[in-house]
Amino acid sequence: MIGKIATGEIEDITTEDGKNAAAVALGRMGGKARAAGMTAKKRSEIAKKAAQKRWKTGDRE
Repeated sequence: MIGKIATGEIEDITTEDGKNAAAVALGRMGGKARAAGMTAKKRSEIAKKAAQKRWKTGDRE
């Protein structure tokens, strides 16, 4: 792919800040698509686990 971009065979599409436009688009839909495929119970379990990790007492010293 890099060779094709270098030779002009395909165009490298980037955003104004230099990021790959396709990667940006996939990143935007990733969390929403993942959440849409889960049950409310599973989302709740993941959120609780994340909160426990964030507020773990040993990390705040």
